[in-house]
Amino acid sequence: MNTFSQSEVEIEFPSHFPIKVVGAANDQLVQIIHDIIVQHDPEFSLAAIRANQSRSGKYHSLTLGVRATSKEQLDAIYNDLKACEWVLWAL
Repeated sequence: MNTFSQSEVEIEFPSHFPIKVVGAANDQLVQIIHDIIVQHDPEFSLAAIRANQSRSGKYHSLTLGVRATSKEQLDAIYNDLKACEWVLWAL
């Protein structure tokens, strides 16, 4: 399991935190990612997701802006994203 440590990243909380997610092309991917994030950031909205499709149409790249309140919250978000079968990677 990859998690942040205080020595790796210095973040002041609360803050706006960008997350990049790449997943298999699926019409429901944006809604699936929204449902994951809203569990950790109840104020997160679909409007906070920017989506792009790969040239081949095989993948979707999503950029999310979450309201990060703690290191533990970010770790939980990344763990849930990585557990999603549609997500290939999350940064």
